[in-house]
Amino acid sequence: MAAGEGRRLRPLTERWPKPVLPIDGRPVMGTLLRELAAAAVSRVFVVTGHLAEQVERLVGDGSAFGVRVQTVRQPGVLGSADAVRRALDAGAATPFLVSAADTVYRAGDVRRFAEVFAASGAAGAIAMRREPPPAPGRPGLQVEGGFVAAIGGTSEWSAAPLWALDVAVVSRLCVDREPWELENSFRAALEDGARIAAIEIGKTRDLTRPLDLVEENFPYLSP
Repeated sequence: MAAGEGRRLRPLTERWPKPVLPIDGRPVMGTLLRELAAAAVSRVFVVTGHLAEQVERLVGDGSAFGVRVQTVRQPGVLGSADAVRRALDAGAATPFLVSAADTVYRAGDVRRFAEVFAASGAAGAIAMRREPPPAPGRPGLQVEGGFVAAIGGTSEWSAAPLWALDVAVVSRLCVDREPWELENSFRAALEDGARIAAIEIGKTRDLTRPLDLVEENFPYLSP
């Protein structure tokens, strides 16, 4: 999902979309595509919106990153579930992974997440992490026996922007109200009794504030 406006990063994102900004001197989107390739993902749908041309120029056909990329445009700020629906309409088939395009995961975590989900027999999965902790925009996860009991509330675990979806979750996309959010699709699936795996990953890195651009790249720039 690479369509967001990155409002908290303004004024940077008035000129550059968040996925092309660097962490460790490399565009976040490029790092993510390489992690997907390392996880044996071969086909990627990149949903673009804000300053779409820059993202599309960076990813190209995906061959530079070891994957096959198809870009899909989201015409407005319609939510994460709508972004997933547009990928489905373009040919994505269940089960599949969904990730925000502005997050750097610890090397190997995407592959392990995919493998654990595939072995779980669950209808979907949400990645959970201790760092960064729950905060506005990062809901806590209530976890019991390796599965999500509820989304929200006080918890040591926060939801990471990495999900796996099968039919039970996909069938509940965009059934609430605009903007349609993926979190609500998972809540609806849980309410209907679907099992959603909670899979631990390591610390994730993101650009939230303009100062983060300096802090996340300073070690790389230091002699």
